[in-house]
Amino acid sequence: MKVMNGPDAEVRVGNCLPLEKIPVGTMVHNIELHPGKGGQMVRSAGAAAQLMAKEGKYATLRLPSGEMRMVPLNCRATVGTIGNIDHNLINYGKAGRVRNMGIRPHVRGSVMNPNDHPHGGGEGKAPVGRPGPSTPWGKPALGYKTRGKKASDKLIVRRRGGKK
Repeated sequence: MKVMNGPDAEVRVGNCLPLEKIPVGTMVHNIELHPGKGGQMVRSAGAAAQLMAKEGKYATLRLPSGEMRMVPLNCRATVGTIGNIDHNLINYGKAGRVRNMGIRPHVRGSVMNPNDHPHGGGEGKAPVGRPGPSTPWGKPALGYKTRGKKASDKLIVRRRGGKK
């Protein structure tokens, strides 16, 4: 199989071409957000986004999260879905195999001392003891919204939760 790249490539699985050359309804992955910057979206195992519409200078994509987002038509994407769809089904079996991969144990903050983590200390199984859970450095964690006001908000047609 020959894999081609560029605006004159065929619309076949594995070929990379600008969104303006890809027909509506096609599944794509490895999508650029800014022309020439390289693929940034939809790159994990088994993922794919669907090209929903093309209007003006933008293409609308349905991302795996359910979000609808506009991307410039001159950005490139690869046709098809990413392989290795069973990636999440791997059972590592034992801690040693995971350690050999370089992954270290996760120690809960609640079992640490107060000088090591904001959740640490207290008698027995103590609660967090703060308005919400936090990182070891005291910043909010778990559900704290970090998006704020970004310039790219105007390119999001529908948020992943169904809002907007």
